[in-house]
Formats: sequence, structure tokens, C-alpha cells
Amino acid sequence: MKKMIAFALATIMTLGLLAGCQPAANNAANNEYDLVAAGKLTVALSPDFSPMEFVDPSKTGQDQFVGFDVSLAKFIAQELGVTLEIKPMDFDACQAAVGTGKVDMSISGYSWTEKREKNYNLSDYYYAGENETEQVLITLKGNEGKYTTADALKGVKVGAQGASLQEELVKAQLPDSELVLYTDINTGLQQLKKGDFEVMAVAIGNANALINNNPEAIMSGFQFVVDEKEANNLILLQKGDDKLTEKVNEILAKAKDAGYYETWYEEAQNTAGVDISYDADGNPIVPEDDSTGAADSTGAAE
Repeated sequence: MKKMIAFALATIMTLGLLAGCQPAANNAANNEYDLVAAGKLTVALSPDFSPMEFVDPSKTGQDQFVGFDVSLAKFIAQELGVTLEIKPMDFDACQAAVGTGKVDMSISGYSWTEKREKNYNLSDYYYAGENETEQVLITLKGNEGKYTTADALKGVKVGAQGASLQEELVKAQLPDSELVLYTDINTGLQQLKKGDFEVMAVAIGNANALINNNPEAIMSGFQFVVDEKEANNLILLQKGDDKLTEKVNEILAKAKDAGYYETWYEEAQNTAGVDISYDADGNPIVPEDDSTGAADSTGAAE
């Protein structure tokens, strides 16, 4: 009898030890442990957002993704001592992927919004040149001088990417206009050209890229008022993933102190690449009137 009891106790203890040795569950509380143990950092981004993230057509695989945010993601992975895996997908899907734990984080030109603060852990700010400091409207040359004020935009259709800072700015500062949402930047640009809306809300850095690559596009002359907390970028992490968030903030501070932000932004602006939109499943989307995806592909603010 004693032997049977001893055997049963030994079995229970062995099972307990084995259970303790199992990999940690993939949740926010131990996500930092998981990604370090797995040796990989997964980052979702929407590579239709030059100069933050876009595609170098001369490269393939993971190497094709370039831009400021890609340089930042590589630095974070390096500091964590893990490899980096970029997960391209549309902008809205990037945010959902963080919320559902499909990726460790998303670095995709995000600005602060109240909704993001509520639903995610947000990193400290990082600074990508002038890209977010001004938010503007672009239009077509035929509309030059027409849409320079809020009064002139009453009843006018304004395009903005869904779940973006621009959507919030249009709602708050152009309440009498008609907001039209699109899911990806290339589609939005085609809609502007087709006349689905008269103006398109973007950040200044992206507006310049759009205009440089599309001669029919111009600045409308209207500029949004941007709060200081909306003028820089941040990283989205799972809500409650405080350990990894703290580590990321340490890495951001290190990058800032080393002067990397300025270098990365200059490199991104000088890199020959194109903006390619991806769907929620990570498949590239080819614009209707451009089989290469290069001629009309440029970024917009997120």
C-alpha cells in the first residue's frame, strides 16, 4: 500500500515538473519571454507608406521591405538578440494582428489616437523627420485654389484611410465635409483620380511623395491643426504586454541618443522603392491601371 501511495505521489510530482517545463502560453503577460525564447520578433507593417515602409523592387523576400520603420524594427530585433520577421498586410489588419496576438508588435507610421491608447500598449514616441508634423489635403490640378479653407470644404468629399489619424482629423476639423474611407493607399490614390472624392488627407512627408510621383496631384492649400501628441510616431503592442513595452522604450531611447533617427529618415528618403499595398492575408494588391504597382504608388499618413 505504501509503495502504491509513494508511486502515485511520484507520478503527480513528475507531471507537475513536466507541466512547469512546457512553453509559456502566447499571451501578453509573457510575450517577451516567448519571442526571445523563439528567437524571432514578428512585426506587422503596411508597406504602402513611404518613407516609413515601402518596397525596394530590386530585392526579394524580407529584404524587399525598406524604410524608416523597417530600420527601426531591425534595430529592436538586434537589441533583443532575435531575428526579425516582417509581416506585410493592410493597415487595418496590422492593428488587428497586434490585438489578437498574431504578431508581437506593429510598426507602421502610427500616430497617437485615443482609440489606440485604449486598445493597445503604446510605446514612447519616436521621431521620423517632418513626416507627421503637418497634416494636409492634396487634390488634383484642376481643383487648384478651390479647397483652401474649412468653409470651402463644406459638403466636399474628403478621402482618408480607415483607422488612421487622418480619419480622426477630418471628423474633428471638417465636420461639414463628407468623409470617404478607403482601406489601402493605392486604392485611395486611384479614387482621388477617378473623382470618388475631391481631396485626400495625408501627412506632409507623404503628400510630397505623392506629388513627386503623380504630377496631376497638388497641395490643396488646407492644413489641419495637429496636437503635439499627434506629431510623432509610436509602436503598437498587445494590451498588458508591459515587459516588452518597457524594453522597447529602452531601445527607442538608445536609438534616439545615438542619433539613428535622422540617419534612418535620410536613408529612407534616398532609397529607390515603391509603395505596394497588401491585403489582410499578406497578398500584394496590384492597382487597376498599373500592373507594376510603381507609377502611382506612394505613401500616405497613418
